[in-house]
Amino acid sequence: MSESFDLDAPDHFTAGAVGPPGKRVFYLQARQTGQLLSWKCEKEQVRALADYLAALLAKLTQASAVAERELIEPVEPVWAIGALGAGYDSDDDRVVLEARELIEEESDEEPAVARLHVTREQAAALVERVRALMRAGRPICAACHQPIDPDGHVCPRSNGHVVRRPA
Repeated sequence: MSESFDLDAPDHFTAGAVGPPGKRVFYLQARQTGQLLSWKCEKEQVRALADYLAALLAKLTQASAVAERELIEPVEPVWAIGALGAGYDSDDDRVVLEARELIEEESDEEPAVARLHVTREQAAALVERVRALMRAGRPICAACHQPIDPDGHVCPRSNGHVVRRPA
């Protein structure tokens, strides 16, 4: 079983991607008391988390984002995220994220859990960071809504007769 974590006041919290568009690997990363932790995740998990946090923060008193943060090297994931959730703890005025480890379906092991209690400012910065990451990705084909690779895209809507190039 992998190690679980409970970070009640991380001083660093961000999302990032390593690699070229189309082959990027996404990560969530946090640091507390000198311990740097990274978790591998899917692009859609990061996007959904940012969308949820943006809606949550809109309901709360607006928080200004702290400076946008890059991933800190080395990025070595402790484990991959299978499920990700978030909520708000009004008693501590913290956004609480819970990540559960991705485990094999046949496994009898319990997944490791990471709980991160971040400030509203850190959550707002994550939303901005993820939006920037999404803009830096591959452009989307207007016809089929699939990503266009740097060398082009054979659009299935054209039955393979049109190769679309990035703009």
